[in-house]
Amino acid sequence: MEYELLRVIWWVLIGVLLIGFALTDGFDMGAMVVMPFVGKTDQQRRACINSIAPHWDGNQVWFITAGGALFAAWPLVYAVAFSGMYWALLLVLFALFLRPVGFDYRSKLDNTRWRTAWDWALCIGGAVPILVFGVAFGNLFLGVPFQLDELMRSTYHGSFWALLNPFALLCGIVSFAMLCAHGCSWLQMRTEKEVELRSQNLGKIFTAVYLLVFSVVGLWLAFGNIEGYAITSAIDGNAPINPLGKVVAASNHGWMNNYSTYPAFMLAPVLAYVGALLALLGFIKSKSGVSFLGTSIMIIGTILTAGFALFPFLLPSSLDMASSLTMWDATASHLTLTVMFVVACIFVPLILIYTLWSYVKMWGRIHSHDIDANPHGLY
Repeated sequence: MEYELLRVIWWVLIGVLLIGFALTDGFDMGAMVVMPFVGKTDQQRRACINSIAPHWDGNQVWFITAGGALFAAWPLVYAVAFSGMYWALLLVLFALFLRPVGFDYRSKLDNTRWRTAWDWALCIGGAVPILVFGVAFGNLFLGVPFQLDELMRSTYHGSFWALLNPFALLCGIVSFAMLCAHGCSWLQMRTEKEVELRSQNLGKIFTAVYLLVFSVVGLWLAFGNIEGYAITSAIDGNAPINPLGKVVAASNHGWMNNYSTYPAFMLAPVLAYVGALLALLGFIKSKSGVSFLGTSIMIIGTILTAGFALFPFLLPSSLDMASSLTMWDATASHLTLTVMFVVACIFVPLILIYTLWSYVKMWGRIHSHDIDANPHGLY
C-alpha cells in the first residue's frame, strides 16, 4: 500500500478512535459530572454510578488505544504535545486517578461525609479531562508555541497558564457542555423517577449552552483575528518524513479554507447543529433514545468540524510555521504504518464487537429496588 494512502488512512483511524472515546467515555465522565446535582440521596447517586458501572473501564480502552495509536502513528506529534503540554496532561492523569479509586471506595463505608467526598472526587475526575481536552483543541487553532531545529528536536516556549486563553477556554466550555449533555442523556435513558427528570432538565441547559458557545466559537474563527495556516509548496505524500521541508503561510483566515475547497466538509458543522437540536427535542419531549442519539451525532459533528478545519495540520506552531506538524510529515515509517494497519484491521472490529456485546448484555434501567437489594454487590 502506498505511503500516501496509509497516511490518510491513519488520519481517519485516529479520528475514529477519538470519536469512539468521546462517545463512550464521554457519557460516563459527563454522567459523573452531573451526578451530585441530579442525585439528591445516596440511593439516587448510587443509581447514577451503577448506570455506568459495567462500562466505564471498558470505555477507557478507547482512550488508551487512541493514545497508543498517536504514539505509534504520529510519534512527533506525541513527543511535542506531551512534552509541551506536560502539566495539562499531568492534570488530566491525576484527575483520571480519582475515577477507579472513587468507584471502588465510595460505598465501602456507610458514612455520609465519606460518600459525599468521593462523589465530588468522581465529579472532578470527569470534569477536568473534559475541560482540558476542549482547551487543548482550542489551542490547536491558535498554534502551539514550539519550534523544531535541524535535528528535529522540539523546543517549547509556552506555559500551562498560557493555554488558558479566552478562545481556548470557550472551546473548553463547548467540550464541557457537549459531554455533560451526553451524560445527561445517558442518565435519562438508564435511571428512573427523580434522577431521570433532573437529568432531562439539566440536559436541556447543557445542550442550549453548547449551541450558543459552539456558534460563538465558529463566529470568532470566521470573523475574528485568528489566522490559520496553509501549505503553499507541493506535497509528495510518499516522501520521507521531513517536517521542515514544506512552506507554510498564514493565508487561511479562521481555518476556513477547507470548507470552501471541499464543500462536503460543511456537513460536519451541520451535523453538530442537527444533533444538538435533536437532543434538545429529546430532552423536551422526554424521549431518552432521541436525546442520546442527538448528543452522539452532536459529538461526531463537533469533532469532525475541528478535524476538517485543521486538515492536514495536526499540531500547528505559533512560533515557526514551517515547524507545524501535518499528517504528511509527522507520521511513522511506511513499515510501521503498514504493520499497525494490519493490527488495526484485526483488533478494532474486536473492540467494537465486544463493546456492543457488553452493552446489549448489561442493558436496562437501574431501579431503586436494585440498589436496595445489592448494598454490597453494587458500587
